[in-house]
Amino acid sequence: MEEWMGQWWHRAVTRLAEPDRAAVQVTLEEMRRSLALLYRAGGGDAGVRVAPVADSRHGGPRGWLQRLAGSGIRVPLPVLDWETLALPAQLAVLDSRELNRDLYLWLAALAAVFEASGDWIADNRAATARALQRFAGLRSRHQRLLQAHLVQRPPLASLRADAVPFEAAVQAALRGEDHGPLFVTPAQVAPVWLWLDAGLSAPPAPGSAPGNGPENATRPDADAAAPERQRRRRSRRVEHEKVHNPLLVAAKVEAITTWSELVRLDRGTDDEADPNATAAANDMDTLSLARGEQTTASRIKFDLDLPSAAHDDLPLGPGRKTPEWDWRRRALLPDHCAVQCSVARPGAPYTPPPTLRATARRVRRRLEVLRAAPRWQGGQTLGDEFDIDAWVRFRTEACSGARHSDAPPVYLRRQRSERSLATLLLADLSLSTDAYATDHARVIDVIRDALYVFGEALSATGDAFEMLGFSSVRRQHVRIQHLKGFGERWNDTVRSRVGAIKPGFYTRMGAALRDATRRLSARPERQRLLLVLTDGKPNDLDVYEGRYGLEDTRHAVQEAREAGLVPFCVTIDREAHDYLPMLFGSQGYALVRQPQDLVQRLTQAWATLAR
Repeated sequence: MEEWMGQWWHRAVTRLAEPDRAAVQVTLEEMRRSLALLYRAGGGDAGVRVAPVADSRHGGPRGWLQRLAGSGIRVPLPVLDWETLALPAQLAVLDSRELNRDLYLWLAALAAVFEASGDWIADNRAATARALQRFAGLRSRHQRLLQAHLVQRPPLASLRADAVPFEAAVQAALRGEDHGPLFVTPAQVAPVWLWLDAGLSAPPAPGSAPGNGPENATRPDADAAAPERQRRRRSRRVEHEKVHNPLLVAAKVEAITTWSELVRLDRGTDDEADPNATAAANDMDTLSLARGEQTTASRIKFDLDLPSAAHDDLPLGPGRKTPEWDWRRRALLPDHCAVQCSVARPGAPYTPPPTLRATARRVRRRLEVLRAAPRWQGGQTLGDEFDIDAWVRFRTEACSGARHSDAPPVYLRRQRSERSLATLLLADLSLSTDAYATDHARVIDVIRDALYVFGEALSATGDAFEMLGFSSVRRQHVRIQHLKGFGERWNDTVRSRVGAIKPGFYTRMGAALRDATRRLSARPERQRLLLVLTDGKPNDLDVYEGRYGLEDTRHAVQEAREAGLVPFCVTIDREAHDYLPMLFGSQGYALVRQPQDLVQRLTQAWATLAR
């Protein structure tokens, strides 16, 4: 009874202290794409992603109800660092939904021109001036936001004497007045919703990233889509001196200034996650990160993914070295990755189910019809319709004084012509494809079906095509799975290779793309398509995760375009909109929301690009 009364009292007083503002609330999820577009259009770094921010402590006053309920201590303050633009997951701080929406847009515009120097007030004042100059259409919105926010600022007379100078400096800066030389931090004043706080202003030095050791490697089955895991939290690096006696606790409990202070203790490790870790992280202002002293040499470590040579695929040739882009150094590291091409050992023939064979026959007939159909040829002197692009060019040149014949090439005409096209399909075969895409099929099963239908359909067109799979185990083992070469016919041997694909290892996409670019660039065809089939972000056991993997993949895609190829990605990752526009461009990828539709959508994407 006492516990029930306590919970009831807590809910009641919290509702009184923090009233429901759902009517004016705007969520980050509904604004994410608009914010990313505005941020990059204003000159923001293409590698910075928009993410929800964790709550942090502020220094503003609280009402008596908030003090009674124990609320209002922490709020989600906007933060910009080298990797993320971290914004509140919901905004309801202003009195209308329109103002809260405008506040999201203003923070994205401010972040696009933000330059951190360490002075919070001066940085935001300078960024505000640049943002209003670059986004002139936001001036009226910013003025309305400023007026609404100034009304919310606490009166100076209601503050403690030691807090008055800080709040006065903030209010003066908001009004455009001289705020003096006082140094102010976000934790000393009430939340300033129109400003950003700078996180790490520069990326970590090479070799200092938390993911460099095997202890911190990303697990393939990690649930990165959980909302709490996506929150951006403040952290700091802590270096410890080696402790010779692990049983001695050097720091006394009464010497700890705050419960969130890092205490050096040796704890046992296991493979199970702490269910209270997220709640503890949310209660901390800053997470302290320190390297563990346990090394690979001091423990037994098995990598169950690596098969023995007797059971592994057969290598084709000695392998090759490929470079890798290190975005932190802004340099292409030569011969950084080792790429080995292999082929599956001969096995049982692949027998697809009857429904899949029927789908393959249907798609094959459709592509045969497309191949036989005449195509529109532009720039003709005679034709059935006007070529709008050719007409615009003709009129522009005529207005500039250029002379043309009496029969300008401004018509479209349908005619049959031989197509010069080569396609290379690169499929992701990493361990993440072992997850279930539907109730009855894994991702790897859906990919296998899509590869089979793709091969059956393209074999009817007569166009040259090659099919490869890829996976990796660090940079020393980038594996290319040979399924079908340009010089091979689509036959039972190739079908058995497709049927033998299995998931394993990780996704070092940049190295695989560079090897595919090298292969496809050697083809003589005029049009060369590089299709990538994947189910998630690039990642590997070493530093190849997060922005490092994205930047290297993006650089590899740019290299493919410079080589005259047309790279295009087909994915079933529901979060693809967050990172694929950065890698392949807004029109360079297709998201298949239902994995079972991949069988037809892959061939459909090829048919669209081949026109």
